[in-house]
Amino acid sequence: MDSYMVADLRSGEDNHFSVQSNGGSEQVPIKQPFIIGVAGGTASGKTTVCNMIISQLHDQRVVLVNQDSFYHSLTNEQLQKVHEYNFDHPDAFDTELLLSCMETLRHGRAVSIPNYDFKRHQQIEHSRMVNPADVIILEGILVLHDSRVRGLMNMKIFVDTDSDVRLARRIQRDTVERGRNIENVLDQYAKYVKPSFEEFILPSMKHADVIIPRGADNDVAIDLIVQHICTKLGQHNLCKIFSNVFVIYSTFQIRGMHTLVRDAKTTKHDFVFYADRLIRLVVEHGLGHLPFTEKQIITPTGSVYTGVVFCRRLCGVSVIRSGESMENALRACCKGIKIGKILIHKEGKDGRQLIYEKLPSDIASRHVLLLDPVLASGHSAVEAISVLLSKGVVESNIIFLNLIAAPEGIHAVCKKFPRLKIVTSEIDVSLNKDLRVIPGMGEFGDRYFGTGVTQQL
Repeated sequence: MDSYMVADLRSGEDNHFSVQSNGGSEQVPIKQPFIIGVAGGTASGKTTVCNMIISQLHDQRVVLVNQDSFYHSLTNEQLQKVHEYNFDHPDAFDTELLLSCMETLRHGRAVSIPNYDFKRHQQIEHSRMVNPADVIILEGILVLHDSRVRGLMNMKIFVDTDSDVRLARRIQRDTVERGRNIENVLDQYAKYVKPSFEEFILPSMKHADVIIPRGADNDVAIDLIVQHICTKLGQHNLCKIFSNVFVIYSTFQIRGMHTLVRDAKTTKHDFVFYADRLIRLVVEHGLGHLPFTEKQIITPTGSVYTGVVFCRRLCGVSVIRSGESMENALRACCKGIKIGKILIHKEGKDGRQLIYEKLPSDIASRHVLLLDPVLASGHSAVEAISVLLSKGVVESNIIFLNLIAAPEGIHAVCKKFPRLKIVTSEIDVSLNKDLRVIPGMGEFGDRYFGTGVTQQL
């Protein structure tokens, strides 16, 4: 496949939403959607390619925006000479309205998209409401022509299909779907469509990150694009900065569980149930980062199976008290595992003091899974990790498991201990002035164990 890929997530530092905390409103950044532009000549198969991508992104919220929706309505004078109107020229589109709608979606707000009637050549009253999503696909013949539109995109795709195939498809589409006769279709193609393709559309191909020859028939190209999108969606910006930070791949199941454990109205019983499910996923993912050796075994059918055996020198260490909520999941995954405990006391805003520790006597020779469901400022985590290192634990043998982590905590831990690994299910937006994770899930220990107000570690 003659194509290439270059795409980066946008930082999104200018987008914010309000959250209520301690009676006040705070501005925190909104996660940016991944925006894909899909261009190509008329009837090249752009919509089919988009639908194939959407069908494979079943664990993400995806919306499709068509550039065709932004055609200018024709005046009465233009309608009288409609066969002389060039619908493939950049001026045929209301690009300013398109930009406005895309910016609204990019900022996490729903927007009303025009509804264009191709038989009457008018925008009709009933517009389409489009909600914000994880992935926004903008499709149209000229979406790569305007630099301002290109600037919104994280990935730019050009669908390259043979001109004879495109003409045959256009004839079928315009005669069957849009009520035009074949003579007018051919006349318009020769007079406007082909020249506009050569002047405006084909030159925009040089801006594409990915070129798909043969359009929707190129399954290999589409599979590679979907894999690339999934990688980008699962890769938080901090994972690019710190190669030792790992976020488990987000699905609707995981996001649904996060919705429940983060909801202030969730009962203790449901909170514990869904928190345990998330903890189990994090623990399983963390175990996958242990060293292993290959091993061949004989199955009951007498066949040889080549598998792996994970490191057996392993223990867990929970940061009292919230970390104790993760012990059952670890025991369920690792039969008979030793688990130590560390208690850190908060002193003022930034201070931490070791109060208690009980660790396996041979912990220095083991890989350690450090358990704490919430990584906030990182002060307690740094103190706990320092205790492990003082006992002779090798830094690269520590895997720190969390349900959620704040960027500030990740920075604090990774800058001081660049060789350990952090595994979490979501990276939250930030800390508030009280060093609480936003949007967060509240005091995890209180909600899990059903006790009174305590300080978040």
